[in-house]
Amino acid sequence: MQIQTPHDKIFKETFSNVDVAKDFITHFLPPSVREMIDVTSIQPQKDSFTNHDLQEYFSDLLFRTKIQDKPAYVYFLFEHKSYHDSYTALQLLRYMVEIWETKRDNKEENKLPIIFPIVLYHGQTNWYAGTYFHQLLEGYKDLPEELQKYVPDYAFFLYDVSDYEDEDMQLNVFLRIILMVFRDIRKDDMQAVLDTIYRSIDYLQQLQDQHAATAYLETLFYYIFRVNRQLTKEQYYDIIDHIESNYQEGSELAMTLAEIFRNEGKEEGREEGKAEGKAEALANTTIRLITKFVAPLSEDIKKQIHEQEISTLETIIDHIDELETIEDVKQYLK
Repeated sequence: MQIQTPHDKIFKETFSNVDVAKDFITHFLPPSVREMIDVTSIQPQKDSFTNHDLQEYFSDLLFRTKIQDKPAYVYFLFEHKSYHDSYTALQLLRYMVEIWETKRDNKEENKLPIIFPIVLYHGQTNWYAGTYFHQLLEGYKDLPEELQKYVPDYAFFLYDVSDYEDEDMQLNVFLRIILMVFRDIRKDDMQAVLDTIYRSIDYLQQLQDQHAATAYLETLFYYIFRVNRQLTKEQYYDIIDHIESNYQEGSELAMTLAEIFRNEGKEEGREEGKAEGKAEALANTTIRLITKFVAPLSEDIKKQIHEQEISTLETIIDHIDELETIEDVKQYLK
């Protein structure tokens, strides 16, 4: 599946690490379930089963393992909508059926394997839809037991990242980071966001494999820059300066992260302008990016920006990383 969102990119880069998956299963699944899953046999599978239209909201990973010494699968579904979807149980059931159909068509086994479904939830509201498929069915609870047995039902394991407390246990570094970041990145409390970012950097510094650490840091910052739109330019560059000062390859890494930051800022402007499709919206985006990347604007300059042609506004957005002062901005204004 083509990676289309920053959520998908960081989720798959993190959870495709077998040690991360093992640590999650070991520490977060109910003990009675965990004891039946052979974590030593876990192997990642390449196939993805999320619907193309839903890739913006879901990421998924499949792992082959054994449950009670029988071939089985653990299926991770990451839901990263700003609100949760009441039909997650239906979507997840569809994905599991596709997995079973794939196994049937490939004639890999005589019988269908057990699939243990896990949903990681990353929404801004508490989960309230339940975790049983029958909760979607009108009148199910009122059916007599002899009729309920003819109606399909199953439950999935839900983990809400807002429940994660990173001081509670010792986890794989990448798992600790992704759970912290998923939990905090969209908080209104900017100090909490910054604390998590700096703590993540410190965790990566402790790794023996610094090549893996710096590679992950790039993915992490791609995610942070794309998802959190409230951090200021000064805060971004304070973070980058911190990395430059504390990493052995700091200068090269800082340049890479600064480039990611500039590119994401320009992409942000293009996306917003494209989504609205109006000169007024593009002017507002231009003002916001200049304020974020350069300096606050006077009312007079804001008015001039609103009077510019769309092509001029697009040019300013495309060159936002090159602008240092308000005088640089004025050179584009007609």
